[in-house]
Amino acid sequence: MTTVNSFQYYKDLIIVLTQKELKVRYKRSFLGYLWSIANPLALALVFFVAFKVVMRIQIENYTLFLISGLFPWQWFSNSVNSSAMVFVSNASLIKKVNFRIESLVLATVLNDMLHFVLSIPVIVIFIFFYGMKPTLLWIIGIPLLLIIQFIITFGFAVAISAINLFFRDIERIIVILTTLIFYFTPIIYSEDMVPAEYKAMVLMNPLSVLILSWRNLFMNGVLDLKTIGLSFFYSLVVFAAGYIIFRRLRWRFAEVL
Repeated sequence: MTTVNSFQYYKDLIIVLTQKELKVRYKRSFLGYLWSIANPLALALVFFVAFKVVMRIQIENYTLFLISGLFPWQWFSNSVNSSAMVFVSNASLIKKVNFRIESLVLATVLNDMLHFVLSIPVIVIFIFFYGMKPTLLWIIGIPLLLIIQFIITFGFAVAISAINLFFRDIERIIVILTTLIFYFTPIIYSEDMVPAEYKAMVLMNPLSVLILSWRNLFMNGVLDLKTIGLSFFYSLVVFAAGYIIFRRLRWRFAEVL
C-alpha cells in the first residue's frame, strides 16, 4: 500500500469510527445534540447559585465566565473518562480486523471535539447577552486552541485506554482524578483568587493554562502568546508521554483482549 493510499485508508477509517461514535451516542435519543450542552449548562446554573447568589463571588459576567471554562472542560473530561473502556468494549473488532487501534481513541476524542464545536454558538449567545461580541481573533484562536486541546486530550486518552487493559481499576480511578483536577483548575473561580504562593502550581496544571486560554479568547478576545505557548508545550509533552506508554504496552494487548 502506497503512502497516499495508506493515508486515505486511515482518514476514511477515522471518519467511519467517528460516525459510529455519533450514532451510538444518539441512538434512540429524542433530544440528541441538546444533551451535549445540557450538562455544562446545568453545572453552570448550580455553580451560579452557589457562588454568585449565595457566596456572592466578585466575578463579572459570571455565567459567561463559567460556561467558557465548562464547555472545553466537558470535552476533555468526557474523552478521558470514556477512553478507559475504548479497547475493552471494541475487543471483538480489534481481534477480527487489522488496523491501527489508536484510531478508536482518536475517534472518541474527535467525537467530543465535534460536540464542543457545536456548543460554541451557546457561548456566543451569552456573549451577546452580556453586551459583548466575538472578535476577529476567534478565526485564528479557535482552530489553534482546538488543535492544542485535541493533542493534550488524545495524549491522556491513549495512555489511559492502554493502561486500563492491564489495570481495570483505572476506569474508576480516572473518574476520581478528573473530579479532583476539575477543582484544581480555575473553572469555577478566577486564577486571581488563588493565593500567590500557589499560583505556580496552577500554571503547572496543563488544563489550567488551556482553560485560561479559552476564557481569554471568549471573554476578552485576547490570545496571550505566553499562555498559548505554554499550553502547546504541555500538549506536546502529554502527547509524547501518552503515545510512548501506548506503544510500549501495544505488543501485550493480545494477552488481555
